[in-house]
Amino acid sequence: MDKKLVIIPTYNEKENIADIIQAVFSLPGDFHVLVIDDGSPDGTADIVKELISEGDTPESSASPTPPTASGSGPLEGLESGAPENLPIFGVVGPRVARDSGVSPSEIRLHLIERSGKLGLGTAYLTGFKWALEHGYDYVFEMDADFSHDPKDLLRLYEACSVGGADLAVGSRYCNGVSVVDWPMSRIVMSYFASTYVRGVLQMKVYDTTAGFVCYSRKVLETMNLDGVKMKGYGFQIEMKYTAWKLGFKLKEVPIIFTNRQKGTSKMSGGIFGEAFWGVIALRFRRF
Repeated sequence: MDKKLVIIPTYNEKENIADIIQAVFSLPGDFHVLVIDDGSPDGTADIVKELISEGDTPESSASPTPPTASGSGPLEGLESGAPENLPIFGVVGPRVARDSGVSPSEIRLHLIERSGKLGLGTAYLTGFKWALEHGYDYVFEMDADFSHDPKDLLRLYEACSVGGADLAVGSRYCNGVSVVDWPMSRIVMSYFASTYVRGVLQMKVYDTTAGFVCYSRKVLETMNLDGVKMKGYGFQIEMKYTAWKLGFKLKEVPIIFTNRQKGTSKMSGGIFGEAFWGVIALRFRRF
């Protein structure tokens, strides 16, 4: 079975993090999760560490009961594609919880804590390197706030594992505009940002700024991850463009993007400026 890792960067996502982990683990196919938290003052990382230390699902963390060898207990039926007796919680970094003597490759929930807001791009780059070191075959980017439907992870994976793509993009714009509960001003800004990028870079991707992505291992191994320059909004553009220029096959998978219902957005005006000027510099970069 392919090893699959979902990277979820967080900053102040206490309202969402337990539920999004539960949603990923409820899928068939044995998805692992790596949370990368940038020192959230609201205690997001503490929630993840509590899940790790309890070795239980978010839904049943009030009264944790470890799974038995037969799969009974609160983890029963959590994900139909998982092998029996698979330990699902672990931790990255100095804190080690639930040390059962199993290989790290068998643990499904991991946490990296960083000090302060270091940027979305650097969070993903940290996660990509960790994924390669730990032998994952497919690596996913996904937001913590349910704007990306976790069920669509299966469709992105299928686009790569069955459909032949090297990089699959969960696209808001490949079939018109599929965004729910965003103000019109933000839809227009996002849509025309992707149009601008497509025009400058001549890359045939409709949603160039999408943050719901599946990478095959060979894409991340081939890229010079230390050479990625943009750290904010433009990071998503740079990763797709670099993969395309290196000759990899990109495929857009239509999704419905839903605005967050809990917590607050982390978007800021500065990241758009980085993307605008960064795209022009990308156009003249040699690969």
